[in-house]
Amino acid sequence: MNTSNRNRVIVLAITEGGLTQTEAATRFNVSTRWIRILLARYTTGGLLAVDPRSRRPHTNPATTDPDMITAILTLRDDLIEQGLDPGAQSIWDRLPPQSRPSPATIWRILSRHNKITAQPQKRPRTSWHRFQAEAPNQMWQSDFTHWPLSDGTDTEIISWLDDHSRFLLHTSAHPRITGPIVIDTFTTTMDTYGPPASTLTDNGMVYTTRLARGNTGQRNQPNGFEQLLADLSITQKNGKPAHPTTQGKIERFHQTLKQWLTAAGPSTTLDELNTQLNQFTHIYNHERPHRALNRTTPAVAYTALPKAEPTMEAFNQIWRVRHDKVDPDGHATLRYAGKLLHLGIGRAHTGATIIILIHANNTIVINKTTGEIIAEHTIDPTHNYQPKKPTPTHQTGTMT
Repeated sequence: MNTSNRNRVIVLAITEGGLTQTEAATRFNVSTRWIRILLARYTTGGLLAVDPRSRRPHTNPATTDPDMITAILTLRDDLIEQGLDPGAQSIWDRLPPQSRPSPATIWRILSRHNKITAQPQKRPRTSWHRFQAEAPNQMWQSDFTHWPLSDGTDTEIISWLDDHSRFLLHTSAHPRITGPIVIDTFTTTMDTYGPPASTLTDNGMVYTTRLARGNTGQRNQPNGFEQLLADLSITQKNGKPAHPTTQGKIERFHQTLKQWLTAAGPSTTLDELNTQLNQFTHIYNHERPHRALNRTTPAVAYTALPKAEPTMEAFNQIWRVRHDKVDPDGHATLRYAGKLLHLGIGRAHTGATIIILIHANNTIVINKTTGEIIAEHTIDPTHNYQPKKPTPTHQTGTMT
């Protein structure tokens, strides 16, 4: 007999069966005090009142405030409307730090209000094996994707993403992505952020001809982008055919971009679409914390460490490679031992595009257009200005 039925039987045995309280206590092996409690409950509330009461506390100090629950649900709806990640961690990032519950609590609130869609097909995060470049500019990923205008006209969006920080270096829309556009977007990005040590792309013909063969079965000549990377001593990496997960970061980025563009609404022209892309770049780099970056933004991660640079072999030594332009004062800048130094080049070379080779505390500055060595330095980190050596020891730009 369960407790609810037993309590009712005791009360009925007294009120209807004529047992005394003492007889009922002996018959049902309970105390007379408990008998009096049951009869008092019966008198005020009937048989329902004698059923066992919940032991749950009347109040719970850990209960989330109703206003906070409303704020969480409202914020989730806002993030969905903006095309941004509406998960528990993203909501937590945007709540006031002094009063926000834990991400786990937020997830339970979303689940309780049927805001969570089960995705049993997704792999657990513990099974992921993520590769990440060790420094900014160590590797840039690139790819392009399709996106329609409001009238259905197809466009193609190309993006360059820093592998270490997920910093969005460049994204732009074009009628069609061609080899010259790949080169132009890459060099424009490089002028802003410096050259990467390597690139990672798929095997599209705008990036590489390594899988294209002519009638003779021999590999085709490098395309313009491949030749540019070779000239700049930038290592080119390409994913395995039919394995897009190799470029997983740029693939996932384009999913995030399309989600945001869908929420932002269609553009009528290419210029409008590029304006939207500029808006998204700021949000993605500066406002949207990233799970893989310990909830910091890509902009913070990109500037937290010194940038990697290409390397090349010259004069039987391995040199770091930096690309720059000579400023109006005849100087170029170089970060060395954590300090920004100014290299003396000469006003005669103002505006020249140069390649700076760095090995230990020695530099060689080469005019990129002519190949001529125009300055050499022995770095003294105790001084901001580094004068060039009076006479270069190498008279030509030929390097072996």
